[in-house]
Amino acid sequence: MKFLIYGAYGYTGQLISKLAKAKGLTPVLAGRDKERTKALANELALPYRYFDLSQTEKLHEALSEVELVLHCAGPFSETAKLMMNACLATKTHYLDITGEIEVFELGASLDQAAKDAGIMIMSGVGFDVVPSDCLASYLKSQLPNATHLELAFMSESSTSRGTALTMTQGIGKGGAIRKDSKIISVPHVYASRLLNLDGKEKNFVSIPWGDVSTAYRSTGIPNIMVYTAMHPGQVKKMKTAQKWSWLFNLGFVQNYLQKKVKKTVTGPSEKMREESKCYLWGEVKNAKGESKSAKLSTPEGYKLTSIASLMIIDKMSQALPNTGYQTPSLVYGSDLILEIENTKREDI
Repeated sequence: MKFLIYGAYGYTGQLISKLAKAKGLTPVLAGRDKERTKALANELALPYRYFDLSQTEKLHEALSEVELVLHCAGPFSETAKLMMNACLATKTHYLDITGEIEVFELGASLDQAAKDAGIMIMSGVGFDVVPSDCLASYLKSQLPNATHLELAFMSESSTSRGTALTMTQGIGKGGAIRKDSKIISVPHVYASRLLNLDGKEKNFVSIPWGDVSTAYRSTGIPNIMVYTAMHPGQVKKMKTAQKWSWLFNLGFVQNYLQKKVKKTVTGPSEKMREESKCYLWGEVKNAKGESKSAKLSTPEGYKLTSIASLMIIDKMSQALPNTGYQTPSLVYGSDLILEIENTKREDI
């Protein structure tokens, strides 16, 4: 299947592009910056295109030459709608690596349009949300009448610039959970609990992770909350940010924070990607109070994203993909994550 990687010269886009080349694949690399796109394409001896997503004619022209786009240019809350609409117009399958709830919800709202166009829309084909989505579906299979799902994750690695920029945008927005099938807004650090994911008990707090959207569609469970490990000092900062949310939403404050991120954040080193792990935990409960829980350990998040995204593209190449809006586990099952080397799932 011929595909295009948009945002190829970004941190994660480069990892995916280089792994694709190592696997003998020949994706078209694309981005809005001509020189950066060209430099990477020349390094990997791959074809390239350069255009801004607002350049509709160039965007449609590029998509008309491929069957699928892997969208890697965030923040996805600003870019996904343009790319999804272009994919609908050109009948091009759409994948991305987002973790943003609003982008998952956008994709879901385009389900019928995607079916009419004969394409699949699947967001979150990386660490966000393949492992957690698969874990949620696995737990649902263990307790089919589950009414509540809680997921948690932690990473030994650091974040990329793109992820940090997205997090910066979310400082003033607060959190989100799913309650009685509806996504509701909650304050930062709405809930907390102690969990042992890697042999040591740590503090975890609720965050607006993508599974608040995707796990509901994968499992039908109406109440969902997601946690991440957070140092008490960070928790204090998040609570302070909640009190001053209006300030963090001001344009000049966001511009300052994003400029700071661009100057200081680069992403985990190759050594960190190779040596670090990610850990996930999940638990489901039913109305009777019965529960099932499991753990999952995976390669480092950015490494996993490059592997998982290309693995899904390979599966789409082997068999005609489902149309409409999909989640990873809906199409490929809860064991999809176990196909990635050095991944282990354990019942608790």
